[in-house]
Amino acid sequence: MNKMLRQLFTAVVVLFTVLGLSTTIITAIRSTSLNADSRNSRSLYHEFGAPRGAILAADGTVLAQSTATNDAFKYQRGYTNGALYAPITGFFSISQRADRGIEASRNLLLSGQSDTMFWQRVKSTLTGSENKGANIETSIDTKLQQAAYNALQGQTGAVIAMEPKTGRILAMVSTPSYDPNLLASHDGKTITENYKNLTSDPANPMLNNATSQLFPPGSTFKTIVAATALETGKYDTTTSIPAGASYILPGTVTALTNSSSAANGSNGAMTLEDALTYSSNTAFAQLGVALGQDKIADMASKLGFGSSILIDGTDVTGSPMKAVASHYPTTTMTADKLALASIGQGDVTETVMQNALVASAIANDGKLMRPTIVDRVRASDLSVFSETKASEMSEPFSADTANKLTQMMESVVTKDAPTIGVSGVKVAAKTGTAQIGATNATNDGWVMGFAPADDPQIAVAVVVHNTTGYGYQSAGPIFRTVIQEALKQ
Repeated sequence: MNKMLRQLFTAVVVLFTVLGLSTTIITAIRSTSLNADSRNSRSLYHEFGAPRGAILAADGTVLAQSTATNDAFKYQRGYTNGALYAPITGFFSISQRADRGIEASRNLLLSGQSDTMFWQRVKSTLTGSENKGANIETSIDTKLQQAAYNALQGQTGAVIAMEPKTGRILAMVSTPSYDPNLLASHDGKTITENYKNLTSDPANPMLNNATSQLFPPGSTFKTIVAATALETGKYDTTTSIPAGASYILPGTVTALTNSSSAANGSNGAMTLEDALTYSSNTAFAQLGVALGQDKIADMASKLGFGSSILIDGTDVTGSPMKAVASHYPTTTMTADKLALASIGQGDVTETVMQNALVASAIANDGKLMRPTIVDRVRASDLSVFSETKASEMSEPFSADTANKLTQMMESVVTKDAPTIGVSGVKVAAKTGTAQIGATNATNDGWVMGFAPADDPQIAVAVVVHNTTGYGYQSAGPIFRTVIQEALKQ
């Protein structure tokens, strides 16, 4: 009998141990993955059963918020001027949950589930009140965002505007866009249909052209080659460099030419400043070959090429918002390919975000500030959880180099592309026209730069995809509109 009792006791202890371990695994160790499982409907109702925090513009304009409903989900997510702010907000739905934008990068704060909100959750439990998500205050300037969006209508492209001294993103526009409200319905069938329509649209409206699409930068890349040359100490703005009406790419019979006679120089040469001013392909192709791939690659890397660029959030707050890595070849190129890369063609590609960072570094005396899009996070009682502070990302070149680049970019506006200038304001800019497609029948038109040139307040990068005009013609008016709007406030 005692033996049977001992066996029964042992069996009971083993069973209780197994039960304790399984409960611990489910409630503690696997809780995060189980909550995130799309098949967990209880988690879904829990997420939608509490008011998600709002996303706000810098002036307090509500970009996204949750309102009470009478259905099983209790709260409905809604987006003000959805298509205008979609690249910033992303969307939140019953099928995709938090998807892209700030909805994803600050998901745990918006939902109230962040560890930093632990005591708020405890307080809500003790008082029996709702656990409300945190509000996210962005750096977005609504007037600037609207101006850029209006100027881009009818075209595929993007605009990034930012403060060069802080890295704060003031506008981030991508066209064509989409309305996040189409994906915020509580009708699963409707969401599935809308999502299918959006993802199958050849125009790809859900793609953020400002951060997630790579474009050949064309002549805007010449600012990086010029910075590389100046940093060697062997070149100055007045240094004469080889140019000419045409240049036979090394090892080939292909002749590279310029788009204007002013870019040819005189007697086969021109100053570095004039080469940038008139965007001389023959001058920069030869300059790039003379400098060598390694020096240019090093400068490009310091400016952000080769790495994805964090814009907002961390793994602790959600799914970080990043710009995809821009590309400058690191494997050895032949001289002909190096020549093409030096004028922003060939294998060089970059995001609009990256080009805005290059403009910002020049505007900020060679200091590249880390881009941010969130100013602060507030609890529902308006107390501040966190506030973003400006931080330096790198220092790719000296203040002297930055000043010389500024001088040359001012010359671009005053001598070669006066239509992109603003009356009464010193504007520094570089235009670019990158040939695309197998037949090079269309272009990506660029303008990047900043203003006022003598006290930069805003840096802007614009691309218009698949245009038949030059960069100053297609992207120029948009660049000018954004600069004007920014400086009149």
